[in-house]
Amino acid sequence: MASEVRLPRLGQGMESGTIVRWLKSEGERVERGEPLFEVDTEKATQEVEAETSGVLLRVVVAGGEVPVGETLALIGEPEEVLDDAPARPDASAAAAEPAANERPSRSEGAGDFRAAISVARRGGRVKASPLARRRARESGVDLQLVPATGPDGRILAEDVERYLSGGEPAAPAAPALEPPGAAEPSERPAAPSPEEPQPSAPAATPSVAAPAAAAAEAELVPLTTTRKTIARRLVAAAQIPVFQLTVSVEMTQANALVQSARELNPEVRVTVTDLLAKVCARALMRHRELNAQFTDEALLRFPSANIGLAVAAPQGLVVPVIAAVERLALAEVAARRAELVGRAREGRLTLDELAGGTFTISNLGMFGVEQFIAVLNPPQAAILAVGATVERPIARDGQLAVAPMMTVTLTVDHRAVDGGPAAEFLQTVKRFLEDPALAL
Repeated sequence: MASEVRLPRLGQGMESGTIVRWLKSEGERVERGEPLFEVDTEKATQEVEAETSGVLLRVVVAGGEVPVGETLALIGEPEEVLDDAPARPDASAAAAEPAANERPSRSEGAGDFRAAISVARRGGRVKASPLARRRARESGVDLQLVPATGPDGRILAEDVERYLSGGEPAAPAAPALEPPGAAEPSERPAAPSPEEPQPSAPAATPSVAAPAAAAAEAELVPLTTTRKTIARRLVAAAQIPVFQLTVSVEMTQANALVQSARELNPEVRVTVTDLLAKVCARALMRHRELNAQFTDEALLRFPSANIGLAVAAPQGLVVPVIAAVERLALAEVAARRAELVGRAREGRLTLDELAGGTFTISNLGMFGVEQFIAVLNPPQAAILAVGATVERPIARDGQLAVAPMMTVTLTVDHRAVDGGPAAEFLQTVKRFLEDPALAL
């Protein structure tokens, strides 16, 4: 008997996921433990392995958002007959949707567009994700009227949000000028002959028409799961009382150490970010108040420094984590950082590689940004924003000198850490960077 492939719960709090692509085709042999499909969760895109061996008899859900536990496919023996198997997501569902070349264009009236959708779906089941159905129930929206953008005509949560915000095709301007009872656009009479007197049309108002034209030309970019997660976490971070501390660091010895490390380990390209991770980890072991999280019941202080590195990936900002950095050599930190950053930019990070961070570093120095304030990464108690290293005049032993200087800014959750301990931590980071031998 064929076994069902269901969407597993890949992390605490996961309720749904988006099927990105299948790594096996129908009729292809699948071995247990072999990657079967990719799913996009709130944190990462991850491969899911097959739990049984056999032939992929049928893909029930080709793509789109699905709840945890939903049947995605069937695996069995080649000779099995799937009389009672779930229906394929194409034929019946596609018939319930208007064909691509038959759908009303965005230039048609909103009433015609909704009517066409309703007629097309009449008698058929509306396909919608669980989040879309819940959002529709909360808002009192009839899913029959919501245009779908998901795979196989599936309505996604963002489709409902777009409908609520008025993002559906706009009604034409002409009906607004007609008196009540005027014919619908599809029922309008033929244009009057030239002999008939024509009502004068109101002059166009540029101040009103311009925004409408701009909105019509705007590109509609659906929110990805990663972007939604970023937005939600930023809103959560904005509710936390924080303070910032800034210091300038002379990087003469730090730069020399990085250069020496590159020469010693040419196969591993050590960077300032690697040295920062190592230095911060050592400082966190001295100032454990910063290696913490605030909860309503207690402060959680961690025995190891798991350093998160903010990475600008194509799908959005992600923060892969290097565990127990205080125990690693500088070259080991560099190798692990290079691996994680590469996987992040390929969208191949696993949930384990994104979990467990206790402190975050955000470095924009490579973009020439000299100073900035990073937003806290909840539930962590602190994040360090790192700017570019630039040559600046400084006073050294009473004499004017020029030295490479870097500005770093620490953002701290004031509920977990007070100003004094935070300043002492930043002072230690500065001392370690200006004399790296103390930290290595």
